[in-house]
Amino acid sequence: MSNPQPALTFEEIRALVRNLPGPDLDAGTAAVQRERTLTKPPGSLGRLEELAEWLATWQGQHPPEVRRPRVAVFAGNHGVAARGVSAYPTEVTAQMVANFQNGGAAVNQLCEAADADLRVYELDLEHPTRDFTQGPAMGEDECCRAMAYGMMAVEMGVQLLALGEMGIGNSTSAAAICAALFGGDAAGWVGRGTGVDEDGLKRKVAAVETGLKANPTAKDDPFEALRCLGGYELAAIAGAILAARMARVPVLLDGYACTAAAAVLFKADRRALDHCVVAHRSVEPGHTRLLETIGKQPVLDLGMRLGEGSGAALAINIVKAAAACHAGMATFASAGVTDRA
Repeated sequence: MSNPQPALTFEEIRALVRNLPGPDLDAGTAAVQRERTLTKPPGSLGRLEELAEWLATWQGQHPPEVRRPRVAVFAGNHGVAARGVSAYPTEVTAQMVANFQNGGAAVNQLCEAADADLRVYELDLEHPTRDFTQGPAMGEDECCRAMAYGMMAVEMGVQLLALGEMGIGNSTSAAAICAALFGGDAAGWVGRGTGVDEDGLKRKVAAVETGLKANPTAKDDPFEALRCLGGYELAAIAGAILAARMARVPVLLDGYACTAAAAVLFKADRRALDHCVVAHRSVEPGHTRLLETIGKQPVLDLGMRLGEGSGAALAINIVKAAAACHAGMATFASAGVTDRA
């Protein structure tokens, strides 16, 4: 993130949200029609059938393909981490980025298993956002620059984009964003994150409560919520989601922090996440609450809370399976199998 000039303004981002491309209904209809002819009882593949239709609709092609998936992990540091809201110090963010680059993290193994291209994007790790309990975490120019940086992850040829994050303190930031966007007590949005003890949990709740009081404009506008309470990596995720929509690339969202970043766009326009599927349900209690609020059903529910795009990477193989069944299965006519009466 080296460009010193903001590439966008909030007003330009709002204009993008107002003009997002809609679904390709022809491709979606073609998927539905083919599904009815495949050698199986209607609906018997359950969610796989829905995923195949979703892929076709948002790729704008039939049959859909998942030969070139990408996992993009954005990393940023948070000033609020100095409040003792995490079980780990902020230097772990950079150390884990190095681990990603050396192939040693869980997400590396999951990407290899899914034959997915992993890209890791660092966002000024030496300079955390400001502590949002004292005022806004970012200026508008900083937030917009991070969003523009995230947009660069959407390159030609990517057929499915899985998004994740790395940033000590970002589950606190996610909880604060959700409270600003959707209301409710801070305690209802806060969880243990990296595994904080009872005292750490109290510090997280207090940080969110103080942050909301210190940033009254965060409740008035979703992009203000992102600017005041978010982080560079969360802003980058929001930018990547916008760019993916414009490029007709379906998106898999990881856990709580990633979904909270996406929720900023949902609050701006309830259709803004139609091209996104939530890959898994985090054990963070705020994630279940958030999923219910934005109307998303996760693909997986495996008790995970790692972050780093791990749940999104894992779900790639499920989406691949949906596309493979849809494109590869025989029809009743081609297989000579008698359809139901």
